[in-house]
Amino acid sequence: MSAIKPIAALMAVACAALAPTARADDDAAALRAELESLKSDYEARVASLEARLAALESGPTAAVAEVPAEAAAPVASASSASAFNPAISLVLAGSYADTSRDPEDWRMAGFMPNGGEVGLGERSFSLGESEITLAASVDPYFTAQLTAAIAGEDEIEVEEAYFRTLALPAGLVAKGGRFFSGFGYLNEVHAHAWDFADQPLVYQAMFGNQRAQDGVQLKWIAPTDLFVELGAETGNGDAFPGTRQGGNGLNGTTLFAHVGGDLGTNASWRIGGSWIDLDAEGREYEDVDANGDPVLNAFTGSSRTWVADAVFKWAPGGNPARRHLKLQGEYMECRESGELAFDLENAALVDSYRGTQSGWYLQGVWQFTPRWRAGLRYDALDSGDPAIGLVDSGLLAAGDFPSLLAGDPTRTTIMLDWNPSEFSRWRLQYAWDEARDDGDTDRQLVLQYLFGIGAHGAHKY
Repeated sequence: MSAIKPIAALMAVACAALAPTARADDDAAALRAELESLKSDYEARVASLEARLAALESGPTAAVAEVPAEAAAPVASASSASAFNPAISLVLAGSYADTSRDPEDWRMAGFMPNGGEVGLGERSFSLGESEITLAASVDPYFTAQLTAAIAGEDEIEVEEAYFRTLALPAGLVAKGGRFFSGFGYLNEVHAHAWDFADQPLVYQAMFGNQRAQDGVQLKWIAPTDLFVELGAETGNGDAFPGTRQGGNGLNGTTLFAHVGGDLGTNASWRIGGSWIDLDAEGREYEDVDANGDPVLNAFTGSSRTWVADAVFKWAPGGNPARRHLKLQGEYMECRESGELAFDLENAALVDSYRGTQSGWYLQGVWQFTPRWRAGLRYDALDSGDPAIGLVDSGLLAAGDFPSLLAGDPTRTTIMLDWNPSEFSRWRLQYAWDEARDDGDTDRQLVLQYLFGIGAHGAHKY
């Protein structure tokens, strides 16, 4: 019994001595696991940042800052806690409009109505199109973004909802979902970042204000000092001037190319060309016949549009904070051929249709002192003289298609805006609008406000 007591005491002492060592081993293992997690998170962040930096460095460097800016996707990996906290931005917009003619009967002369040619909206005070954007990096390979537009009529529309790749080789970037098509210059720009309160007439006439694509896009940026971007898109075609087809598969192809660079330290430029090929199947529009009775017509056929765009920016010393000048312009030509149906619900007459329409705009914005900018824009369209088989055969008169009677809408717009900060803007705009078929001038005065809340990054060049 006396021998057992010393042994028991020795074992107790040994256990007491080993307990801190076991705890130390457990703590070391936990710290080692946490360190490995931090290293993995750090490597994922660096890879994502390097991919984004390479894309930015391949473009023009003298970009002018815009106000307010769109939300930028934060860099986060799936292993970080912030991966489930996307960047959120909100843009509030509203206006007061005073027009000499009723906006309710505004319609562009010579162009098929498409539902998107909205003009300036209603008179008096109105809520504009507010936007909510959620964006984040999904992992080191993808980012995702959702932008919802809330109209003043209590309607919510998904403007964009897409994913974008971060890790494709050789300067390739893929995008899928719903996104603003990459053709031209202004189509990809959200409404709150426009330099005027409304879109140019050519965008309203040919693409229903702004064309969103449900499909896929692939861009390639050349690894050169000169900015070179090539892109291609395809999708379901369910946006004017195309329509969703009855069967499976894709409808339409969009190809675009942009080239740009710097001119010393003060200026930069970009030019581009685009081609949009779409099919329309029963693309309906409302009109009236020669007697003034309402009819429902429809076009079926092909629609091909060429777009040329150019942008030039100048800022003393390359610093746009005090003074800068931005000039931009686009030219579009659309050729459609197929069949035109007249009065679908009654007469249901069908014959050939062929038309060529074109339009352009040129605008300049001058920031003459910090926080203050002035702008001038001129729009011009040419509807052409379409060949309508039902009219050429003598079966119907040209007056049975009043929306397609030849017209040349024009508009001149001036604006002055004040930017108290990078997140707010007040704009005063006045336009002489001669886009209606009667040729009378509509004098339009607009006061607009824009407020950006939340995470904002830089806009496109």
